[in-house]
Amino acid sequence: MAIDYRASGVDIDAGNETVRRIKLLAKSTFTPGVLSDIGSFGGLFALDGGRHKEPVLVASTDGVGTKLKVAFMTGRHDTIGADLVNHCVNDILVQGAEPLFFLDYLATGRLSPDVAEQVIAGVARGCRDNGCALLGGETAEMPGFYADGEYDIAGTIVGVVERSKVVDGRSIVPGDVLIALPSAGLHTNGYSLARSVIFDLCGFAVDTVVPELGTTAGDALLAPHRSYLRAIRPLLDAGLVKGMAHITGGGMTENLPRTLPDGCAAEVDRRSWMVPPIFTLLQTRGGIAEDEMLRAFNMGVGLIACVDASSSDRAVDMLSGAGEQPIRLGRIVAGERDVRYVNHS
Repeated sequence: MAIDYRASGVDIDAGNETVRRIKLLAKSTFTPGVLSDIGSFGGLFALDGGRHKEPVLVASTDGVGTKLKVAFMTGRHDTIGADLVNHCVNDILVQGAEPLFFLDYLATGRLSPDVAEQVIAGVARGCRDNGCALLGGETAEMPGFYADGEYDIAGTIVGVVERSKVVDGRSIVPGDVLIALPSAGLHTNGYSLARSVIFDLCGFAVDTVVPELGTTAGDALLAPHRSYLRAIRPLLDAGLVKGMAHITGGGMTENLPRTLPDGCAAEVDRRSWMVPPIFTLLQTRGGIAEDEMLRAFNMGVGLIACVDASSSDRAVDMLSGAGEQPIRLGRIVAGERDVRYVNHS
């Protein structure tokens, strides 16, 4: 009996339809630097030679982890793409870079043009919001590798920063001040543990309204990953930032030391911010130890900037004026590169 590619699980027509839809979404993100169309073997992007004397490219690749499982459970696929872009934007932002272009990789067992369009629509929205071009990507149909209805998505971002303005933490010294910006929820980390508590231990369904959260379990877990680009850019332009940390996998405990030079430690006041209800619920219902919470989740802190003590009031005022709720999180002290949690009254 004759067999074709479609009978083996790969639908070329569905792939072509998906590409057709994605082209329209991608074009809505194009910036003046884009020189190619979607469908080329590679994406072309021209740097603006007049903007930087010594441009340094900054690149990062990431995914959204098992937050995807919540999207599958709810049937909502329009937010995951923006989560991915914002996560990647923050990862290069902490080195002072602004995004230029983004590439996505979407892999699935059986390609659904409708689902793929929802996912990439989120990617395109995230790119537009951050002034970043969706330059290209790959959509892979892999029958037998992913279960029906499931997919994975990852992305690569490339940004640029003037060499003299790279933020690398080298100038951080004891006495500097830590200023944090709130997260919007779990962002894209800790979902394996969170799903275990919410769905297995608590027995909630995605549409269960959880009184402590004031929303459904699904909506709480799908809360978007924030981009901090617009909030932080004025501080970067003013030269106030010495170092930054994006609080992702590993929490504050693992990520904050990544921006510290030798001889410096971070002293974080645990009473300086209010932990959002989602984390309190997870800790209480799951019986999770405090140190584990601080390593698994962001605990309501999405990004931390280190500034000179003499500039801290100005930085806080700038963030507040932009509609943010900055947190005076703590300070830099002499010591090993670690985080020391204290409880100041």
